[in-house]
Amino acid sequence: MTGRLLAEAAAGRGMDVRALSGHPIPAELKGRAHLYGGERFAEAVASVLGVGLLDPPLDLLAALPEYFTGRRVELITLGAAREHPEPRFVKPAAGKSFPARVRADGTDLPLHLPDEFPVLSAEPVVFAEEYRLHILDGKVHAASRYAVFGTLDSAPLPSKHAALGFGAEVVDHLAGGLPSAVVVDVGVIAGSDRFAVVEGNEAWFSNAYASDVERVLDVVLRAAGPVHEMRDTDRPFAQ
Repeated sequence: MTGRLLAEAAAGRGMDVRALSGHPIPAELKGRAHLYGGERFAEAVASVLGVGLLDPPLDLLAALPEYFTGRRVELITLGAAREHPEPRFVKPAAGKSFPARVRADGTDLPLHLPDEFPVLSAEPVVFAEEYRLHILDGKVHAASRYAVFGTLDSAPLPSKHAALGFGAEVVDHLAGGLPSAVVVDVGVIAGSDRFAVVEGNEAWFSNAYASDVERVLDVVLRAAGPVHEMRDTDRPFAQ
């Protein structure tokens, strides 16, 4: 759905929109393309297209103070996580190579990945509501609610919604610690009025939900565009 909406918005701007399923890549697209799509597809074609993909840093959550996370979060190896004796929320530090969820203990983690694989391990919390913030140049550029108690339930946000203020505070705190185009998810911890960062995500493979698709497109175009147009400050976040 998001891909189709972004394609329509891009076409409305007079952009040439192509749907690619993989190789071969048309030679005329190299050095002039932007990209939106899944991680395996993006990794397979980005270098051929000359596209630089901006990602949030692996330690985004772990490096934030608990004021912003609402729980203890660690960037550790999968091998260390396999030693957990108690329930922990565990997710890949990047990508979606296994489902992110609360594991009863470390023995519940997948076996197909090596011990050195990086993961985020966090105290389990329940989010009453969750919000997606598309960030561009250090500002919240587009926003939407996307879940209520873990169930997808998208809705647009009013201009003065508290999630926007918290998101701005997070981005200000991180300053140069984020690429210029990225997604940050935040939420309200159940049983409190406390906002916390849920996770960071790459804008080039994140749902728009109920956000203004034109503004989401602004972020996606920056997050996955020609390498030769990339800002120097974004290069540390590029793959």
